[in-house]
Amino acid sequence: ISSSVNDAKLTFFLLTVLELNFPFLVTSLCFRESLCVFSTAAQQRSTGDECGPEDPRDEPKHPLSDCALEHKAIKLEEQVRDLTERYRKALADSENVRRRTQKFVEDAKLFGIQSFCRDLVEVADILEKTAESAAEEAEPANPNPTLQKIYEGLSLIEAKLQSVFAKHGLQKMSPVGDKYDPYDHEIVCHVPAEGMQPGTIALVTQDGYKLHGRTIRHALVGVAVESQE
Repeated sequence: ISSSVNDAKLTFFLLTVLELNFPFLVTSLCFRESLCVFSTAAQQRSTGDECGPEDPRDEPKHPLSDCALEHKAIKLEEQVRDLTERYRKALADSENVRRRTQKFVEDAKLFGIQSFCRDLVEVADILEKTAESAAEEAEPANPNPTLQKIYEGLSLIEAKLQSVFAKHGLQKMSPVGDKYDPYDHEIVCHVPAEGMQPGTIALVTQDGYKLHGRTIRHALVGVAVESQE
């Protein structure tokens, strides 16, 4: 026992001497001891964590049941059918819009000159009446070279004008002898049906015109009716 006490006193004395003369050495020894203790504790903690329970997120997920999968498949099929029906309706609507737009553009090209043609046929009426008056004045019994030339010139102009009308789809109606049609004709008088079937057109007081088959001016006509005795 006395030997152990002497060893302890000697150790304490040596540490005291070292601390007084070499303080940094004693601090280093204490730091190493603390580091060793900390390393041992950390190793024990790491070993304990490895043996601990697993992360709940790593647990396998339970697959969906057959009933749930079937219900989900039916719902998806209904959505597909609904979307398909909507797509077909949208496609049909867009096709109808395209056709209407195309028809509108085509009509605009054909009938864009409709107002101009209405005004131009009035000029044709005046030209026709002037040519008829010149023809009456230029009688063979009393030939007048000037009137004859005027008549021939007016006839050429009238023929050329009708040719230009036909080139652009404008045509004069010739309804005499045809049945009355309210879409093309306008009745201004009735005449006795002498050798004609009642209800047919007997005379025309003003020519009608069509532009590409569409009536732009009704013909003013007289319709034959049965004579009343």
